[in-house]
Amino acid sequence: MQGNIGSIFEINKTTGVIFLSGEVDFEKAKKYEIRIDATDQGALTDSSKVMVDVIDVNDNPPVINVMSFTSPVSEDSPPGTTVGIINVKDLDSGDNGYVACRIEQNAPFKIKSNLRNYYTLVTDTVLDRESVPDYNITVVATDAGMPPLSTKRTFHLKVSDVNDNSPVFSQRVYNAFVAENNSPGVSLLTVRAKDSDENQNARISYILEDTNMGGFSVTEHVSVNAENGVIHAVRSFDYEQIKQLVFVVKAQDGGSPPLSNNVTVKLMIQDQNDNPPQVLYPVQNGGSLVAEMVPRSADVGYLVTKVVAVDVDSGQNAWLSYKLQKATDRALFEVGLQNGEIRTIRQVTDKDAVKQRLTVIVEDNGQPSRSATVIVNVAVADSFPEVLSEFTDFTHDKEYNDNLTFYLVMALAVVSFLFITCLVVIISVKIYRWRQSRILYHSNLPVIPYYPPRYSDTLGTGTLQHVYNYEVCRTTDSRKSDCKFGRAGSQNVLIMDPSTTGTMQRMQNEKSILDEPESPLEWSSSALLVMDSFSQS
Repeated sequence: MQGNIGSIFEINKTTGVIFLSGEVDFEKAKKYEIRIDATDQGALTDSSKVMVDVIDVNDNPPVINVMSFTSPVSEDSPPGTTVGIINVKDLDSGDNGYVACRIEQNAPFKIKSNLRNYYTLVTDTVLDRESVPDYNITVVATDAGMPPLSTKRTFHLKVSDVNDNSPVFSQRVYNAFVAENNSPGVSLLTVRAKDSDENQNARISYILEDTNMGGFSVTEHVSVNAENGVIHAVRSFDYEQIKQLVFVVKAQDGGSPPLSNNVTVKLMIQDQNDNPPQVLYPVQNGGSLVAEMVPRSADVGYLVTKVVAVDVDSGQNAWLSYKLQKATDRALFEVGLQNGEIRTIRQVTDKDAVKQRLTVIVEDNGQPSRSATVIVNVAVADSFPEVLSEFTDFTHDKEYNDNLTFYLVMALAVVSFLFITCLVVIISVKIYRWRQSRILYHSNLPVIPYYPPRYSDTLGTGTLQHVYNYEVCRTTDSRKSDCKFGRAGSQNVLIMDPSTTGTMQRMQNEKSILDEPESPLEWSSSALLVMDSFSQS
């Protein structure tokens, strides 16, 4: 025997029996050639060859090799999409080396064989990441030996998301209630939506659909937070104007293209007792007096009139009750608590006053309640002349009071105007005199003397009982003058004959010269003369 054959085979030197001393492996050597040498005692030899064929047995399981594998795979992949390619080998021969592959569990995949020992793993149906986000695919390779041997290989496959799901709201319709006169910015309710996708495809933004309702925009009343879906009030609601808001909120995801869904939101405004009752009858107008007539023959329960009032609130806030607050004669009339009817509660007598004044208070049933007051004038009389004679004084008195108020206001306005006017005039005169005095004392022009005649009281009965001489000094510009007064010429009174018209005419002419408007100096001199006369007297 040669080589390593000696480690596998042995021979009995006496009997020539060949037996195995080691293991044979068909996959390593399918046959062996053994050379046998025989020698006798006489040193003669001979040789021979023994051919040993190894018969295969199924002692090798299949081997699975991964050629390629794709993970993740998109959930919108069509059926038949290749996920991986594998190679399966079995070292045995014949049926022992024939291998069949299959997928162990029930999964939406299948094995296809295009080449010997090469298999393709493909999708069998449409994948849905939202149902099964990943798969563990177990491939089993089994040979045809007896007994058969098999090998398993598990592949972990992830399914990637696509934006194939729209946001879904938790409710089909959202209902919310808010009391009127709410504060702007208050939170009203929260809308919630979920998206079965993941990552950006599941990021939801909330958008308020702008619609017009009754001539106004919904966005003028409510707003929605784009991140968390909280709906806020933009303004204070008034139940008397808007009783219900119905609008649409859209939830949109961040996929490309984005998917969206809408939900209807109904916002009911709840009434508050913010309006007092309004009296429709009797009409309360201050310009005229309206009175209800009750004949003196009226019996008990006679319907005098009915107070009609409404409340724009709703529910119990609009339930009205009527009460008699004050009356000229509380024992004569009563008011129906629910209907506001004013009726007599006793027989009308001749002793009852013609003018009856009732004060009725109208209250609602709100918390707290609001009220309105109405005055009802009732005339207990059988004829209109009697009513007119009694109520005319009242009307005239009211008109008199109104006129008196008007005249007082006008008088105050006139006095105020006159006071301001006088104040302005006095200030103007003071300023004018101050300016004239400044002009007189600061003039440097040459002086031209002028001597007017003497003046005296001709009859001796005037206030100027002395005769004075004064000199008028004028400058060349005739607008700036200095005055110089002389001493008294005599302490006696000069009596002139009234018939001397020439002298008087001359005096008047000279006076007219001094009174010219272009000579303020003469006016000032005359004023100074008069003042000096008063000081001397």
